[in-house]
Amino acid sequence: MADPQRVHPVPDPEAPQAPTAPLVPPGSSKSDRGSPAPHDNVYYPPMHRTLPVAHSRPPKRRRSCLCRCLCWTFSVVAILIVLIAATAGILYLAFRPKLPKYSIDALQTTQFNLSNNGSLEATFDVTITARNPNKKIGIYYEGGSRINVLYDGEELCEGALPKFYQGHRNTTVLVVPLSGETQNGTGLLSQLQAERQATGVIPLNLRVRQPVRVKLGKLKLFKVKFLVRCRLAVDSLSEDNSIRITSSSCKFRLRL
Repeated sequence: MADPQRVHPVPDPEAPQAPTAPLVPPGSSKSDRGSPAPHDNVYYPPMHRTLPVAHSRPPKRRRSCLCRCLCWTFSVVAILIVLIAATAGILYLAFRPKLPKYSIDALQTTQFNLSNNGSLEATFDVTITARNPNKKIGIYYEGGSRINVLYDGEELCEGALPKFYQGHRNTTVLVVPLSGETQNGTGLLSQLQAERQATGVIPLNLRVRQPVRVKLGKLKLFKVKFLVRCRLAVDSLSEDNSIRITSSSCKFRLRL
């Protein structure tokens, strides 16, 4: 069976063509550069193509890493501060710590005279009372302490506290021997006598530097230093004399 013939329409060449719009307006001419020439006081500006400007951005990777490191560091420091503050608050509420108290109760001289070389030799026995008012805190008095007695900045004698443990709500009385030798003893002794005749008393300073360990319950903490400064006024200083203390005041300070 033969295939049917297909008929395709053929355009008529004699048929009228549809008018098309001219690309250039009538009466105008095109310049050599492609811009339309002015005609009848009408000017067509040349066409310009605007291209976007791409601005280069600096790399931010290093800067972002630095910002992250700083943020992490500040966060860790802030967390540590909060934890330390919280721990300190809990310990304070649990133990209610109070500062120990110290007083100078008696001062006795066993030697206070000039030697053959002109120096002043002094030997004192100082009675110190230490009070621990805490209910749950004990104090270990470690070795390495130092006590000295001064007059007008000149050291007269020195010594040290013994090692001992002071329990809760305990009062300990210590008799500490002090001894020393001061150069230019003649001038210092004359100054002491003049001070006593003018004011009736002799001012002295007693300083204590004592390393201790604090015990919270069953926990023994790291070593700290107790600093005690006492101002004394005594009636006299002479050999084999029990000195009367007319006034005494002590200040306590803790140093890590």
